[in-house]
Amino acid sequence: MNIVWHNESVTKAERRQRNHHHSCVLWFTGLSGSGKSTLANAVAKELFQRGIQNYVLDGDNIRHGLNSDLGFSPEDRTENIRRIGEVAKLFVDSGQIVLTAFISPFRQDRELVRQKLEQDEFIEIYVRCPLEQCEKRDPKGLYKKARNGEIREFTGIDSPYEEPLSPELIVETDRYSIEECTEQIISYLQKQNFIKGV
Repeated sequence: MNIVWHNESVTKAERRQRNHHHSCVLWFTGLSGSGKSTLANAVAKELFQRGIQNYVLDGDNIRHGLNSDLGFSPEDRTENIRRIGEVAKLFVDSGQIVLTAFISPFRQDRELVRQKLEQDEFIEIYVRCPLEQCEKRDPKGLYKKARNGEIREFTGIDSPYEEPLSPELIVETDRYSIEECTEQIISYLQKQNFIKGV
């Protein structure tokens, strides 16, 4: 292949210095209905209000465009996460905090994304919520369809979800409010000196 990597004139370190904060991926993983998207957007809003450059990559939204050609087979789920990992890395290189809200059910897929980034650039956030609670919430009606056989290979029903073994953060959305979970994440970022305190 006649492809050569072209180095950019502005480095990641220079972009971080200009933005006055670290750049990284906040990788929200968990069952459908656990609150990943709601939480990612709440954290994004808080970061934005603090003047921190960020962007949310949401699973459903990405499947409307970039990954509209993918289904939900194990192979397509792996490719979905691979592509997101590459996009997320571009955001990190641009000096931003990128928040990704994807079920991303397989540990190996999440680990491959981690390996694409530097050691302090992948923050795995396990949005933990019992299946029963997620199913009770069922904001999109997907669990009902899965139980009725209308959706196949649905995570948590007839397709597995592999819990993170050692995530940087665990937030429990069945026990704490979105505001409390948001504060937990912001506090983590401050303790890591990724962002400054108010």
